[in-house]
Amino acid sequence: MRAQAFIRGFAFLAGLAMLAFSGWASADPPSRVGRLGYMTSAVSFSPAGESDWVEATINRPLTTGDRLWTDTRGRAEIQLGGAMVRLHADTGVSVLNLDDRIAQLQLTQGTLNVRVRRLAPGQVFEVDTPNLAFTLREPGEYRIEVDPDGNATTIIVRKGKGEAYGDGAAYALDSRQAHRFTGTGLREYEYVDTPRLDEFDRWSTGRDRAYDNSGSARYVSPDVVGYEDLDAHGTWREDPGYGNVWTPNRVAAGWAPYRDGHWTWIDPWGWTWVDDAPWGFAVSHYGRWANVRGTWGWVPGPVRTRAYYAPALVAFVGGDNFQLSISSGSVGGVAWFPLAPREVYRPSYAVSRGYYEKLNRSNTVINNTVINNTYNNTNITNVVYANRQVPGAVIAVPKAAFVQSQPVSRARVPLSRATIASVPVAAIAPVAPTGRSMHGAGAAGGKQPPARVFERPVMGREPPAAHVGFAAQQPQLAAKPGHPLDDAARKELKPAAVVPVPVVKVVAQKQEAAPIIRPPPMAPDPRPGAARGKPDERKVQPMPVIAGPPGAAMQGAAPSAAKSHAPAAPLPEERRKSEQGAREGQRGQAAAPPGPPPVKSPAPVAHQRVVAPSAPVAQPPEQRAKPEQRGHDQPGKGDQRGPPAAASQAPHQGQAAVQSKAVPLPPVAASAPVAAQPPVAAPKTLPPDLHTPRGAEPPEQKFRPSADKQKDRKDEQDDSNPQKRGDESRSRKD
Repeated sequence: MRAQAFIRGFAFLAGLAMLAFSGWASADPPSRVGRLGYMTSAVSFSPAGESDWVEATINRPLTTGDRLWTDTRGRAEIQLGGAMVRLHADTGVSVLNLDDRIAQLQLTQGTLNVRVRRLAPGQVFEVDTPNLAFTLREPGEYRIEVDPDGNATTIIVRKGKGEAYGDGAAYALDSRQAHRFTGTGLREYEYVDTPRLDEFDRWSTGRDRAYDNSGSARYVSPDVVGYEDLDAHGTWREDPGYGNVWTPNRVAAGWAPYRDGHWTWIDPWGWTWVDDAPWGFAVSHYGRWANVRGTWGWVPGPVRTRAYYAPALVAFVGGDNFQLSISSGSVGGVAWFPLAPREVYRPSYAVSRGYYEKLNRSNTVINNTVINNTYNNTNITNVVYANRQVPGAVIAVPKAAFVQSQPVSRARVPLSRATIASVPVAAIAPVAPTGRSMHGAGAAGGKQPPARVFERPVMGREPPAAHVGFAAQQPQLAAKPGHPLDDAARKELKPAAVVPVPVVKVVAQKQEAAPIIRPPPMAPDPRPGAARGKPDERKVQPMPVIAGPPGAAMQGAAPSAAKSHAPAAPLPEERRKSEQGAREGQRGQAAAPPGPPPVKSPAPVAHQRVVAPSAPVAQPPEQRAKPEQRGHDQPGKGDQRGPPAAASQAPHQGQAAVQSKAVPLPPVAASAPVAAQPPVAAPKTLPPDLHTPRGAEPPEQKFRPSADKQKDRKDEQDDSNPQKRGDESRSRKD
């Protein structure tokens, strides 16, 4: 008893410790951000918590709450380390959540091409639209489109796997599949042919190819955002003191790191550097800079270590009373210089000790004792910095230029060596931000998106992160200049009235498990890219996703709501082909037109639904065709419900494989292919892996046995005799 009590007490204390640690760790800022890595001139940006739009700037770090709009002829690319998100023209995207665990985007209008190169265990990549929440489960290539009116979402999975979650339904989407969903319940959808690559796809593929062939990938951690742009703008070399060093090819005379760009304020990191160079993102937020024999070189962190993002790896010079001499007199100033390898970066934002260690060890080779000695140590005056005395390394600007995000290269003020040596080094820039600091260097009055675009509600699996906005934080930021608010302080503030809040309808909790249902495939359309069927034919009531024990087989699927129609009597030519198709089907080669793209058979999963596991599974009765008057229910006339007979009988490659793992089924013979004459309406049958709806009797259909060629000719002669054909018809009716 005492032992059990001790174990329970120890478990309780361990649980409290875990809760305390999780709360402590959750206060750390994310270790990753997005990057606006490519853009045309017609791209607008709105920072988190703000309603104004400005012209977007290259290399802007993107985080939770930021919004982008690409106008007509606009195009943009968001880089997330393990993924690339590309925006077509007339596209609106919001970052709902972005941290170490989840990347959640909101697409309310337009087209995205998403290339996921890797997903760490437990990471989530999600795109939310007005119709559904789409979770990307594997590295691959995905295209998501939302109609301008927001009424439909098209998902094209060229490579990979994903899951679509709606209001009361969830579907698994496999590689080489395309679906178009309307509404929010996933009950109305179209299975469409995968379209050919358009100009936007080819542009995306070209950029993917360049990134896949990047030579810089051998020298940096894969978590470094923007390393791909180093290939075309510099060279790598081996240095005996620093290892692999990257040197830019073309820079101006007297150039130094952190000179060509501007400062902006981004929560929760505070003052953040935005470089002007197309290659400037990676070298500004990761690694260290070294001056090797008069040449600046960038030294990345360890390759096999997860890289942590930093707003600017610099040390600031001066303090509250630091003054600069300009033509109009003395003004308050701010100065900084790049950190060298093995020097500790001290963030201005609050972090835990573990985060502090990883932030430094992932960006340079450094002694752990040095890191521990500097954590929570405000006295850093005795540190000797390698780059502080390098000519031109210390950059200074007036405070007004710093706060207003003005270009540093035009506003900088030269400093004498004596001034640099006399002023102290600080971890922060003691300057409070203004509203202008939030928008960065982008010109005001950027192209405004249509008001309705970002007001549309979307479906999502997680609620968006709340943002209080700059107006609510400004009094506290002014009280402690240069110090961003920590997570606890921001949560105590009330959001400003003007803060735009995305409307996200979170899907029901019962749908959080991975879906095991595939949307029932529709009949193929001879036109490339055409939808297979019409929306009114696919008002399907999908089965809710229910978690089950490991290894359970799925016994339920989404039944079709449309009623079956009896097929018309086959024409003579069709009967002959039907018999020939039946003979070929018995040999394992069903004569059927091309069906939907093949679906890869999934492995058994732990959340599969179980229906009476101890009882034998009932098989549907053998189907027998029912004759009808010819000329009725032809496609294109009247009711077109149901796929062609051949498509409905031929088993889908991937779906048949899924069912064979659960319950072995006897082979099903294929029906006759559709003749060249005006086709006859199809029997309303379900694919082999879908079960008949409750309360509906499946139509019976039976194929005639094989016949020799003489009987085939006799049947054709009989069919040419109207009198005998009428007698046979009356006999069949009797």
